[in-house]
Amino acid sequence: MAKVDFLPNKDSDLAVAVARATSTLMSDFQTYGVRQEDVTPVIAAAADFEAKIALASKAAAASKGATTEKNASRRHLELEFRALVRQIKAHRGYTQAQGDVLGIEGPQHLVDLTAAKPDLAAIDQTAGVLVLTFTKRESDGINLYCKREGDEDWVLLAHVMASPFVDDRPLLHMGAPELRRYTAVYRLKDKQVGTFSDDLVIACAP
Repeated sequence: MAKVDFLPNKDSDLAVAVARATSTLMSDFQTYGVRQEDVTPVIAAAADFEAKIALASKAAAASKGATTEKNASRRHLELEFRALVRQIKAHRGYTQAQGDVLGIEGPQHLVDLTAAKPDLAAIDQTAGVLVLTFTKRESDGINLYCKREGDEDWVLLAHVMASPFVDDRPLLHMGAPELRRYTAVYRLKDKQVGTFSDDLVIACAP
């Protein structure tokens, strides 16, 4: 019977396995038929790998935090700007022409959502974190579905009201890449409308 690869898939497990083996070798070269100069490059590579693991974890956490802060800042900006626009439009001398100059009059053309589908895009932030964007049009948002490796059917991930959306679920197997498939459909007055988007397939890097 064929054996599986002796190297673990999980980054932390690989680091531990290498550390255990090299520690044993450094204390007993003769038994295993190696020299110190044979083992030293592996020890150096392991030290670099562990440093890169720490940097990757820190970067993923920072990216998630920055996205959360940016979304909160956007919500605050929208509240402040909407309040200002309401004040402007409440002025007795306000005209649509003034609104057009300021860019605070909504578009006249309405998209027929019954025939529309969202356009999805995503940026992989590693470690299972993805930033997904979509076209909202005149909808109330989207129903976002996902299918991961092992899923038999689509799973409703979230009712998303505004773009972007951060999928920050951890990888099913930490340290191993993961394939995710996303699709979405518009929501209007708590009902799905239109057609589902084209499938968006993302290979999540560990």
